[in-house]
Amino acid sequence: MRISVDNSVCEAHSQCYVVDPDLFPLDDDGYSAVGTNRPVPPGEEEQARLGVAACPVAALRLDEEA
Repeated sequence: MRISVDNSVCEAHSQCYVVDPDLFPLDDDGYSAVGTNRPVPPGEEEQARLGVAACPVAALRLDEEA
């Protein structure tokens, strides 16, 4: 499983960070620093799903098959 952020959509609401600050780091300006194709550590799959779902502008994507 991998997560990615579309930085052109992210508005720095930080709701993903509230769910899991380690899985959804922020840059110095408060925008997502997840990048693209960030691996989700084993056992963190549900946190990844919750963090992606928490984004109010759908800037995060989850690839369940990766």
